[in-house]
Amino acid sequence: MEKDSKVFVAGHRGMVGSAIVRELERQGYNNIIVRTHKELDLCNQQAVNDFFAAERPEYVFLAAAKVGGIVANQSALADFMYDNMMLEMNVIHAAWKNGCKKLEFLGSSCIYPRMAPQPMKESCLLTSELEKTNEAYALAKISGLKYCEFLNKQYGTDYISVMPTNLYGPNDNYHPTHSHVLPALIRRFHEAKEEGAPSVTCWGDGSPLREFLYVDDLANLCVFLMNNYSGDETVNAGTGKELTIKELAELTAKVVGYNGKIEWDSSKPNGTPRKLLDVSKATALGWTYKTELEDGIRLAYDDFLHNHMRAER
Repeated sequence: MEKDSKVFVAGHRGMVGSAIVRELERQGYNNIIVRTHKELDLCNQQAVNDFFAAERPEYVFLAAAKVGGIVANQSALADFMYDNMMLEMNVIHAAWKNGCKKLEFLGSSCIYPRMAPQPMKESCLLTSELEKTNEAYALAKISGLKYCEFLNKQYGTDYISVMPTNLYGPNDNYHPTHSHVLPALIRRFHEAKEEGAPSVTCWGDGSPLREFLYVDDLANLCVFLMNNYSGDETVNAGTGKELTIKELAELTAKVVGYNGKIEWDSSKPNGTPRKLLDVSKATALGWTYKTELEDGIRLAYDDFLHNHMRAER
């Protein structure tokens, strides 16, 4: 990408999209196009086609998605599948129809099989069944990355995909029931600290292993890949490090300053037992993450206090 290339970031108000915009601006890109959902409904095929025909962006980062944690996914399976399938197919197809030079599709590590060999290589995609709690979302994301691959094979496009591990950081979703595990823990421990609650109950038994990547590190990788990678196979985005949910809860409580007891409700679902990405492909390309987890949680908690809590008031 040239510094004045026309770059469309779809989903710029979300955690990932806003981080990509920050990273592009930090690197001096000065022709970034964004649209709010009100200005452009990505599920509306005609609206998307009209937008691409008028703007003709040269590069597209497709970070828009309907996202949520276990509760949100389980309670709205059809919505998660339909909305994500529609918006990604509309954007990718319109980009191809209007001569976009390169598109980068953002997926999720949940595309990989529930019991995939660990750490998960890019090549384990579609080798066995998916985790049922987010199957609808995973199927939609697999369809998006496969459509990019098939366009490359049939029409010679240069469309790539990146699969991030669990993300966190500025502009995260801290909804009481519809957020992912780390922002949910930040909110729960903060509220418990404010209320002087003697204990906090977390879902599951704390045993699942998870990996976390600070969103600004992901954004740095996204721009790096747009400039340095072409290929049909996706690229994993992570740290290559993992910890148990129990260890995560303890670390988050420490950062937030909550000193009460942490209890576990094993009647609630754990989700996938382990999800660690093999990041050797990104490493071989010359990229590695920068933000360690405790430092990242401090940055996320600061964002929660100064931006999210203020907005809720």
